[in-house]
Amino acid sequence: MLPTDVIAGNPQKNRDDFYATIIDSVGDGIIVIASSGLITLCNPAAEEITGFSSKLAQGAEFDKLFALETTLLEIVSKTIRTGITISDHENVVVRSTGRVTPVAVTCYPLVLGSGEHIGAILTLKDITYIRELEAAVRQSDRLATLGTLAAGLAHEVKNPLGGIKGAAQLMEREFEPGSEMLDYTRVMIRETDRIDLIIRELLELASPRGLKLAPVNLHKVLGDILLLQRQAVADREIVFSKYFDPSIPEIMADEEMLTRLFLNLIRNAIDAMSDNGRLTVSSRVLADYRMAKNERHSRMVAIEVSDDGPGIPQEDLENIWTPFFSTKSGGTGLGLTICHKIVSEHRGMIKAESDPGHGTKFTVLLPLVQ
Repeated sequence: MLPTDVIAGNPQKNRDDFYATIIDSVGDGIIVIASSGLITLCNPAAEEITGFSSKLAQGAEFDKLFALETTLLEIVSKTIRTGITISDHENVVVRSTGRVTPVAVTCYPLVLGSGEHIGAILTLKDITYIRELEAAVRQSDRLATLGTLAAGLAHEVKNPLGGIKGAAQLMEREFEPGSEMLDYTRVMIRETDRIDLIIRELLELASPRGLKLAPVNLHKVLGDILLLQRQAVADREIVFSKYFDPSIPEIMADEEMLTRLFLNLIRNAIDAMSDNGRLTVSSRVLADYRMAKNERHSRMVAIEVSDDGPGIPQEDLENIWTPFFSTKSGGTGLGLTICHKIVSEHRGMIKAESDPGHGTKFTVLLPLVQ
């Protein structure tokens, strides 16, 4: 039943405006195609997903506008031809925005009250986040397996490594001051200490200590890290920018772990730049985000750390979470792996985007649980 104000005055016009408002408010994209193949309606969500404005889309031929999307064309054509509802949540993408956007599609027949089929109603749902989540789950499973294997090796190496270091220290005492042999023993001790650091990080990666949850002010954590890092690079011309959403409340998290997480990301961003550049840290709220298919939609906090350094090549970007993979000389290759683990333990997600030659952006998503 329509509200009273809808049926007052000109009933038909008010009814049309009422339904138009509802369609424009729907979060999924809606495109109505007539039997002739012409688009008769395109709501704002569809404009955002497809990249086509409503003004451009309405009255255009669907086949020409979406000529690149053969699967989508087949679905719409079959629904108009047969009058059956067709869904595809796996295989359809939209390329018109300049990027590939995966979408879940359902196409319904448009039927008059008399039973006459006059077209089709196409719904589009952007499932980019779902694909990213699935990739994150696969990465977490892979890291868990590698972490277990690495921990076993670390235990086996730790004891003989202690013996090697002890022997090197005893040898050091046998040489006279100034002996060139001392250089060799110092190298041995330094390298065993470096291996010991890697082993400790491996054991931490494989053996969670358990989160110590408490209310955490994210902006205070980030602000303190930026203050210290600004002082650490005072001799370099690096500009620090921060854009924090003041409405974000405290979240339940492990402050020590989050400090380690963001310190690692911010240091990496600084190291990626030369003697000058810009580091940007921002926060915002994602009001309607679902971490898994069966979970309800909830609010998430997104923290972005970006730099304008040389960026990361695409072939390396796929491996940055893998243990021992590092693009920095002298790095253990475990820093980002541990970052991934910290975020996963907080039931969040971390992703990296990079445009070689223009910089890198890391985005951390954390549940906004108060």
